[in-house]
Amino acid sequence: MITANTVAEVRAQVKQWKKEGKTIGLVPTMGYLHEGHASLMKRAREENDIVVVSIFVNPIQFGPTEDLASYPRDFHRDSEVCQRMGVDLIFHPDPEGMYQENFCTYVDMDVLTEQLCGKSRPTHFRGVQTVVSKLFHIAAPDRAYFGEKDAQQLAVIRRMARDLNFDIEIVGCPIVREEDGLAKSSRNAYLNQEERQAALVLSRSIREGKRLIEGGETDAAAVKASMRSIIASEPLARIDYVEIVDGDSLQPMDTINGLVLGAVAVYIGKTRLIDNTGFIEG
Repeated sequence: MITANTVAEVRAQVKQWKKEGKTIGLVPTMGYLHEGHASLMKRAREENDIVVVSIFVNPIQFGPTEDLASYPRDFHRDSEVCQRMGVDLIFHPDPEGMYQENFCTYVDMDVLTEQLCGKSRPTHFRGVQTVVSKLFHIAAPDRAYFGEKDAQQLAVIRRMARDLNFDIEIVGCPIVREEDGLAKSSRNAYLNQEERQAALVLSRSIREGKRLIEGGETDAAAVKASMRSIIASEPLARIDYVEIVDGDSLQPMDTINGLVLGAVAVYIGKTRLIDNTGFIEG
């Protein structure tokens, strides 16, 4: 397994692989890898000749009061996970290698980024799109793999790839959960034992929303009210949002019809967690 710290190293290796006619699967991550990331690597390993994993805590997708400094990092452990999953190359750049002095070029989007996480994190998706675009140019993948837990991010990246004519297949992979239902997340490491138990209200609310929609409920307000009541029953939980949105535009809907997404963001103590129903037919 190769570990590359510079753009030039990655490009040189990718050029050689392309010359050999090999296909490349890219798994972009911010590290502190868990079973959810491993499932992306497994899928990439099955579908490509070469697997590249980026491990980069991207500073421009964090707001000024967010957890950039404290975001969990353990590159040695991450390397062991990648080795075990058969990764061919880890790209682990420094921020200075990705954003040179006086960097001022960004990729941004309207509509899809205006709701859900985009409301409370207004610069987040600009940072995500910018770094993913750079990774696409650097690693030149045939396919790129993203988890469905970050459903809005997946939708944004798919639209960006389509709108900007990236010749890359964007592959969404199912949410990986703990045995008790909590969605795997690097930020779960922030939770103490009491908060970890409290965090289960996210998956309970999601299951209830999915049950109602699949059972034929068409009133989005009624579904959201049921989901909110479950979360509100937990004293350690503070709701950022509970939304039912159109599966294509990610805009809020009053009447459930067609492809929809139920999504929640909740603070458990100081830790912000997200979960969703997946895109389902309502």
